[in-house]
Amino acid sequence: MYQQLSKYLLGAAALGLLAACGSDDHEPAPPPQPKSIVATAQATADLSSLVAAVQFASENNDLVALLDNPGTLTVFAPTNAAFDKLAVALTGNANAKAADILVAANKPLVRSVLQYHVLTTKVTAAQIPFGKAIVPAGGGFFKIDNVSGKPVITDGRNGKSNITATDINASNGVVHVIDTVLLPANKTIVQTASDARPEFTSLVQALQFASNDNDLVTTLSGTGPFTAFAPTNAAFDALARELTGNANAVVADILVPANKQVVRDALLYHVVAARVLKADIALNTPIQPLLAGKTFAISAPAAGGVIITDGRGRIANITTTDLLNSNGVIHVIDKVILPSP
Repeated sequence: MYQQLSKYLLGAAALGLLAACGSDDHEPAPPPQPKSIVATAQATADLSSLVAAVQFASENNDLVALLDNPGTLTVFAPTNAAFDKLAVALTGNANAKAADILVAANKPLVRSVLQYHVLTTKVTAAQIPFGKAIVPAGGGFFKIDNVSGKPVITDGRNGKSNITATDINASNGVVHVIDTVLLPANKTIVQTASDARPEFTSLVQALQFASNDNDLVTTLSGTGPFTAFAPTNAAFDALARELTGNANAVVADILVPANKQVVRDALLYHVVAARVLKADIALNTPIQPLLAGKTFAISAPAAGGVIITDGRGRIANITTTDLLNSNGVIHVIDKVILPSP
């Protein structure tokens, strides 16, 4: 009898224990809620320079509030190493660090640079519009290309930055980590041709020569947007040989008063009054340049490349695409294109 009672009590205890376990009122802990973009950066050691820059460049805490308040933002977040690399470039000091550029004289630049990293819409990695112009909160534009399966940004000064981590979720948007600070454009099409691209010296000479009261130079220095199909120096020398029949002719031989209208029309024929990146080019469709009443066409032959067929049936290869500028984009071509007679 005692043994049966003991077995009963032990069994009842076991059942009681199981019942107690099954009736536990504790629910599983909810998953942690995403933090704001600012809080996410503050919690990420490799983004401490970004946090410092945002705090430094804010006016009445506005940039901090922008990245902390509810919203649907996208932030391309440079790492500490990226900010150190920028400090070296700006100061010329190989040992410079991010803190060295967070000085009063640089505040407008740092502020504009930070605003250039923020989009006012949420764009995940799967939503990146590869090859298209992306307009950040601070104005200007940049683009992202798919390079061997990896996203690479080209900024307004044609610098490159790799996106090293994507889709870090935040309560007010998403963060993508990048390895180089993006810089907004600081040169117009004319300034790029004049100051930064030695292969365009003949183009600059032609613009100055063919202008009336500097109007062509002024136009391409304006707000735009424009797309310029820019012939190289070699292309202008080839045109000189074509027009003169002299195998030794160079560009200077055609920049003479008798040719001014021809050169002027040719230059207007190379400019479109819109920003047209490579990804936006309408193939096999008449394209209207600034030269009224004239068109040309762009195609992509099966053999590869992108070519222009001008109004005289001549072919020019587009050798480099998407050189970004503050007022548009340049595509480099290897022949001066000419309108129909």
